[in-house]
Amino acid sequence: MASKTRRGILERLDAGEVVVGDGGYVMQLERRGYVKAGHWTPEAAVEHPDAVRQLAREFLRAGANVIQTFTFYCSEDKLEISGNVTNITGAQINEAACDLAREVANEGDALVAGCVSKTPCYMNSHNETEVKAIFKKQMDDFLKKDIDFFIVEFVDHVEEAVWAVEVLKASGKPVGATLCISPHGDMNGVPPGECAVRLVKAGADIVGINCHLDPLTCVRTVKLMKEGLEKAGLKAHLMVQPLGFHTPECNFGGYTSLLEYPFAMETRAITRWDIHKYAREAYNAGIRYIGGCCGFEAYHIRAIAEELAAERGFLPPASEKHGLWGAALEMHTKPWVRARSRRDYWESLLPASGRPKCPSMSTPAADYDKKMES
Repeated sequence: MASKTRRGILERLDAGEVVVGDGGYVMQLERRGYVKAGHWTPEAAVEHPDAVRQLAREFLRAGANVIQTFTFYCSEDKLEISGNVTNITGAQINEAACDLAREVANEGDALVAGCVSKTPCYMNSHNETEVKAIFKKQMDDFLKKDIDFFIVEFVDHVEEAVWAVEVLKASGKPVGATLCISPHGDMNGVPPGECAVRLVKAGADIVGINCHLDPLTCVRTVKLMKEGLEKAGLKAHLMVQPLGFHTPECNFGGYTSLLEYPFAMETRAITRWDIHKYAREAYNAGIRYIGGCCGFEAYHIRAIAEELAAERGFLPPASEKHGLWGAALEMHTKPWVRARSRRDYWESLLPASGRPKCPSMSTPAADYDKKMES
């Protein structure tokens, strides 16, 4: 489908449609051997394009309406600090990622979002001119390519997100802005409602939360953003792309301060049935852009699409290989497995971890605030 005939993100959201986002790239590609943990930089878009392309295709088949560019941490200052990329420029990664995303998006009715994330420069200097120059350089890379809109993601200081929005808005394209914050607010204690107001006043068309905490916690934070906008008499579309792991601790610093991060998060994995609940909660909260971030795999995205199939009017291609609510288990040879082919079984299940000596929760790294100060 030619991109010029595809309806834009705001056209879809203005019509009240559900937009299903894609899932997490960085953590999934690390597990598959294409991203280096600690650095988390996206040079795989150049070095291993088939790996990035395949993951994007899985998200598209699962029902995603948006394919994000794999450009997380792709500012020149981050690439330089990581030391992991010495012969590939940020511009090369940005442009390659745009091409990959567009190729996959054109295989379906999907849009391409050019993504920027927080910069080391902000924490090092807090210099608005320098930080904005980094975002503008990324924006210029994206504008050479056929992207549909921008997303600011994984930013935990609203000030930096506002600077990014102000830069990207100059492109004339729609801008979404998602913060990785808790219900307590950003890293400076700015409440979610005030964060949303600042982002919309800066020009963001879509605001919300991504990563760091589990789906229901992120929905709760978006609700606080919505309340802030309503009190200020402002309007914007809402989006949520949470972490694909349970984080009942709801700690200020997010999952990166959990003891299991990043190599032992599997025991906290969200099930597809958890995602059904999340998708419904998000929809009922008035959120219409619903996707996932780190830990979200293709079957999670399919669960969003299946839960909201009635609202969307169709099921994704990946549902051809999935019986809704376990319906395909009716064909199983064992009667106790056949008994699980119903919705009420999976909705009421309390999954066991299989680890008798493990706690249900961990203690986040001691005193996160003091750690940040030091």
